[in-house]
Amino acid sequence: MTSQPLTTPTADQIRRAPKVLLHDHLDGGLRPGTIIDIARETGYTQLPESEPDKLGTWFHEAADSGSLERYLETFAHTCAVMQTRDALVRVAAECAEDLAEDGVVYAEVRYAPEQHLEAGLSLEEVVEAVNEGFRQGERTAHAAGRRIRVGALLTAMRHAARALEIAELANRYRDHGVVGFDIAGAEAGYPPTRHLDAFEYLKRENNHFTIHAGEGFGLPSIWQALQWCGADRLGHGVRIIDDIKVEADGTVQLGRLAAYVRDKRIPLELCPSSNLQTGAAASYAEHPIGLLRRLHFRATVNTDNRLMSGTSLSREFELLTETFGYTLDDLQWFTVNAMKSAFIPFDERLAMINDVIKPGYAELKSEWLFRQTAATSESTPDGS
Repeated sequence: MTSQPLTTPTADQIRRAPKVLLHDHLDGGLRPGTIIDIARETGYTQLPESEPDKLGTWFHEAADSGSLERYLETFAHTCAVMQTRDALVRVAAECAEDLAEDGVVYAEVRYAPEQHLEAGLSLEEVVEAVNEGFRQGERTAHAAGRRIRVGALLTAMRHAARALEIAELANRYRDHGVVGFDIAGAEAGYPPTRHLDAFEYLKRENNHFTIHAGEGFGLPSIWQALQWCGADRLGHGVRIIDDIKVEADGTVQLGRLAAYVRDKRIPLELCPSSNLQTGAAASYAEHPIGLLRRLHFRATVNTDNRLMSGTSLSREFELLTETFGYTLDDLQWFTVNAMKSAFIPFDERLAMINDVIKPGYAELKSEWLFRQTAATSESTPDGS
């Protein structure tokens, strides 16, 4: 009788699987110990806890509010300790190291340069410090036997008025570590159309951008991001589910916008754990990612804010596997989707898929063939 492969990946296999991350905020992924260290060095005294474990728990619990606006309040503390060049280098380097340790081979990490000017840094100095940190983290990871490539996304805050300035900054550094542009912040009352000048500029420059849309607000946010602003990807985009109707007999009807998103293969930067915290989904089992995967939308899996959500990309995949019974084939599908949607050149994306991702998953999927090798070799017919 032929043995069958084990279809459910283990936590160790998920951690070792090559993963791609498109939606991760630099100021949402700090190590609690680093926050405490920098706060002590810079004289910041407003932290709610002084021990790393307790501080990490506080961030997770404070973010677990069901409100995007309250969730965003936690960033006051992380941004407060990211105001010097040394702090930015350290945080960016540790970000790359932590992602590499989690098996991420390619990541696009976003941050808002305008949030890091309080100690006198210029926008350019912020970008150069973060870039230096990412390169340092990549080298440290490589020395430890892990490979990762990190690209930066420069974010403008949608409630402010510096989007065009940040878009121009992203364009100046597009060949120096910056791969694209983003806008973020509370969606309600701050539609992406307020920043049309920035998006029109980026399109004229043939540059890439994603827009936070369809997280804290519904279909109008997604529609504006796509049809008015011309976004390449949707940051979250989870509320596209509001344009999908599942009938009692299980048949599915897509509205015009949902059909457009699927037909055009517009990437959705889905962040399940974060969506539960901000109220965009009620539970993992009810998260739209299950249906979106089944309907073959260009769905990707992301962390959003690893500190606030107490998560990692491996953890997100573990939860998906537990909830939806996903296999390594499903995880590879999400990963290839993400790599196809990255903002680096096509030939580099293709090389990552063919030379890193597919071979990595093939090796993991073949492990079942050898799982009994040791036991068999120790139990020969003659008992020797």
